[in-house]
Amino acid sequence: MCGRFTLTVDPAELTDAFAIFTFPTQFAPRYNIAPTQPVLAIPNDARNKADFFIWGLIPSWSKDPSSANKLINARSETLAEKPSFRGAYKYKRCLIPADGFYEWKTQPGTKIKTPYFIQMQDRKPFAMAGLWDEWTSPDGSPLRTCAIITTEPNQLMSTLHNRMPVILNPKDYSMWLEPTPQTPEKLATLLKPYPAEAMSAHPVSTLVNQPGNDRPECVIPVS
Repeated sequence: MCGRFTLTVDPAELTDAFAIFTFPTQFAPRYNIAPTQPVLAIPNDARNKADFFIWGLIPSWSKDPSSANKLINARSETLAEKPSFRGAYKYKRCLIPADGFYEWKTQPGTKIKTPYFIQMQDRKPFAMAGLWDEWTSPDGSPLRTCAIITTEPNQLMSTLHNRMPVILNPKDYSMWLEPTPQTPEKLATLLKPYPAEAMSAHPVSTLVNQPGNDRPECVIPVS
């Protein structure tokens, strides 16, 4: 699962890291992005431009927008089967930029969960694989939403949780964002755990447990 993440770099740093994409010129650093909040995403609409989507997928055919609270993640193994995801998997994929994410590790023999912050060893931003869709409200207003795809954990993540977000290699961005329909067989090769040796993790304060705590202290290591 991926239930919280960060995007703390400024627009210039993000542009340097993702040179082929364009981004909004202004946005605030985010240290505790939570479901149902706006997130930056790059949809496969052939424009290579990031925009804000609501985190929590509402399929275009849905009658109930409350699904956004439930569809924040999509399991890579069942994308082609689940009605909520199979259409977007074929037609509407996106990249979701981040520079870290959180996971909670259950302490053995207790119900206590310790939050961990996971990032790249080089601290650079990365892109998670996502799905997007556009839902039309009863008053005719369009709402674009997205979900983060998860996969089995790598060696590092397996010590914390049994899932992790799919982090794409930059060389695979163009295939993932191909605007034409793609087959599950072709895309499945991209949905694999990211190399553990390129990542790091450290425990952080329980400040991150509350979505309202969106500040730098959330990512500071604690003993």
